[in-house]
Amino acid sequence: MAVMVGVGEIEAAAELIAGHVVRTPTVPSPGLSDLLGAPVTVKLEMLQRTGSFKARGATAKLLGLSEAERAAGVVAVSGGNHAIAVAVMAAALDVKATVVMPRSAPARAVETAASTGAVVRLTDTVDAAFVLMERLRAEGLTVVHPFDDPEVIAGQGTLGLELAEDAGDLTDVLVSIGGGALISGVAAALRSRRPGVRVWGVETRGAEAMSEALTAHGPVPVTLSSIVSTLSAPAVSQLTYDHVSALVNEVLVVSDAEAVQGVLDLAEHAKVWAEPAAGCLLPAARRVLERVGDGARLGLVLCGANAEPATVISWAQRLGLR
Repeated sequence: MAVMVGVGEIEAAAELIAGHVVRTPTVPSPGLSDLLGAPVTVKLEMLQRTGSFKARGATAKLLGLSEAERAAGVVAVSGGNHAIAVAVMAAALDVKATVVMPRSAPARAVETAASTGAVVRLTDTVDAAFVLMERLRAEGLTVVHPFDDPEVIAGQGTLGLELAEDAGDLTDVLVSIGGGALISGVAAALRSRRPGVRVWGVETRGAEAMSEALTAHGPVPVTLSSIVSTLSAPAVSQLTYDHVSALVNEVLVVSDAEAVQGVLDLAEHAKVWAEPAAGCLLPAARRVLERVGDGARLGLVLCGANAEPATVISWAQRLGLR
């Protein structure tokens, strides 16, 4: 079993990255409360630098580099948001960065990463992106892994500290899962600060790396078919699996159509623009409410908003959504 990230490491990360990232708003959502029939509080992480929570973990890792590592540069692999975060924050901290992305990554993410001065390398598949990242590691670059890194998990966990401090009396918190760093850090923070809160993970069908790992009692490779590229990890790590298996109540799986409908519902009812990695929380929230019954008070981590409206509209039309 991997060594778990504790609240001490998360508190240290919060101190380290303060001034470099945004303490995003944690606010009640009357619209979502009406929609779901239970009090809902949202963590608006789409207002973070780079448009997603990924800036937290990337900044924590970059600020922890040695002078030699800074000089050699870093490499990251990503379906979009992690690449943007590493590229933007590396430029801000004067660190050379290379980001590797599959060609399926959103065009805007590729353009944004390139605009910072980072070297952008595209591969045909997500698996190939991870292979190239390892090759560049062997050539001397330091990997800023999207999820298999305690410093990155601690950085993402700073969101959980803020949620614990700023939210009202929550019973259930929902967090989406790609490789699992966000939910690992958030769950570690909440278990320390609010031990009675239930934490639920959410994946989309065709990007079920954590669900498959929980079934297999350890990380396994998965076949990716979800349109939600920001949740599409080819496998979780032992590190994130250990956190989720120990700290998370359950991982729920929703369809791509439900996730995209969630984006539309967030825009209509919460008055916020989000990506499907956040939209997937709404259908999952309905299932949580069915399971836990009356008295639930939900917290939703709206993880990012790096999806172009035209892309979401095209998905909605293809999926037959309103």
